[in-house]
Amino acid sequence: MIFTEEALRAAVAEYEEGRRQLLARRDERLRAFHRNGWRPVDIQRVTGYSRETIRQALRPEIRQATNANRRKAVRDAASRPTPDPVTYGDRKPYVVVDDLAQLRGPTTGTVTLPHHLDWSGRASYDLDRPARLASMYKVVLNEATTVQDLRDWLNARVLVEIWPTLWLPARLRKLWEDRFPEFATRRVPAA
Repeated sequence: MIFTEEALRAAVAEYEEGRRQLLARRDERLRAFHRNGWRPVDIQRVTGYSRETIRQALRPEIRQATNANRRKAVRDAASRPTPDPVTYGDRKPYVVVDDLAQLRGPTTGTVTLPHHLDWSGRASYDLDRPARLASMYKVVLNEATTVQDLRDWLNARVLVEIWPTLWLPARLRKLWEDRFPEFATRRVPAA
């Protein structure tokens, strides 16, 4: 084997073409399942692929547009200086209630969150199981888009009780602790 630049380019081109063909074959199979009644969320659950991967597989024009935009973004980014990075967590809008008394959501039994809050495929939560209860509260706090979402699904007593154990983005935690200082005093100190 000759180890030249041309040989290296040929190896990469061969890989990319094989990858493109395999991707096209996989996407066609996923579209066939979808045409035969499989919902995207079920395909996601079984395959483990992300929502975006399933969406692009079912609608190839979206993948083409996404890839074209990525290539354009890379070209554009290379031509300008990089600004201070702002993470998604710093931009994500969070919702906080004005009064904890507004939170009168369920405290026992099994609940199923609406799709706009939980699209994971495991949107049912047994509130009598502490781990699932905490998981549901984390999802609702992170994904709520309205105060009504919080009112419908969170309970003030339970939230106060489990607050120290919830794993939340720092900005979300700060928003709630600024509004309700009693949460900050309940926090478990870092080790």
